[in-house]
Amino acid sequence: MHSWNDQTPIYQQLADRLAAQLLDGSPPEGDLMPSVRTLASSYLINPLTVSRALQALVDKGLVESHRGVGMLVRPGARNRLLQSERDQFLQRDWPALRARLQRLGLTANDLNWEAQ
Repeated sequence: MHSWNDQTPIYQQLADRLAAQLLDGSPPEGDLMPSVRTLASSYLINPLTVSRALQALVDKGLVESHRGVGMLVRPGARNRLLQSERDQFLQRDWPALRARLQRLGLTANDLNWEAQ
C-alpha cells in the first residue's frame, strides 16, 4: 500500500517516486514508462494525477511523450537526475544535516554509513 502525505500534492509525490526509480535505473533509458492506467491502478490514484506527475517528469527533461507509443525515458535522464539530486543535496540538505550533526556532537568517526 502506498501512502501519501498532506504536505505535498500527490502528483508531486508520485513524480518524486518515479524520479527515484529512474535514478535506480528502472526503467532503463530508452525504455517505456509504465502507462497512466498501470500507474493509476498500482498507486490507487486518479489517472489525471498520474498524467500530471508524468508531465512533471517531461518538464524536467527526464521522459518524453511519443504519440501512439507512450512515455520513453530520455537518454541521459539518469545522469541529469543524479546531478540535480546531488546539487540539491549539497545546497539544501547537507548544510542542515551538518548543522544537526554538530549540535549533536557527532563526528565522521561516529558515522558508519557502510553498515547495513
